[in-house]
Amino acid sequence: MDVKTISRLAEVMTQHQLSELEVEDGQLKLRLARQCAATPVTVETVRHVGEESAAAKVAADADAAAKPVVISSPLVGTFYAAPTPEAAPFVSVGGVVGPDTVVCIVEAMKVMNEIKAEKSGTITKVLVSNGAAVEYGQPLFEINVD
Repeated sequence: MDVKTISRLAEVMTQHQLSELEVEDGQLKLRLARQCAATPVTVETVRHVGEESAAAKVAADADAAAKPVVISSPLVGTFYAAPTPEAAPFVSVGGVVGPDTVVCIVEAMKVMNEIKAEKSGTITKVLVSNGAAVEYGQPLFEINVD
């Protein structure tokens, strides 16, 4: 396998946001792995102009907490709700999740990618059925964040 092929495989990983890729070519076995960048954090600046502004911010925070947050697919692939066909789903409606809780698997190019909640909260909706094809950015779950 030449450097050009390996470079192209690395580009495919970046394009599809894959964390791992394993390729076999005859007796040669190549495994590429990378750390995906964390989700960017946005910071809001709020100017307090008396009691009215503080009350407005508290009301806005309460509205934001009431709205569900979507967990989206970070890559194109096949959605699996459980680790094996016989196993129970990773999460279901009403289940409490933390940032490191695995909520599903998205298979891409024979690589099983565990998708984590990245937020703490309660699952309110499962938006994809087991075995369905998913696109990059497609909503998978809705959660009410804590």
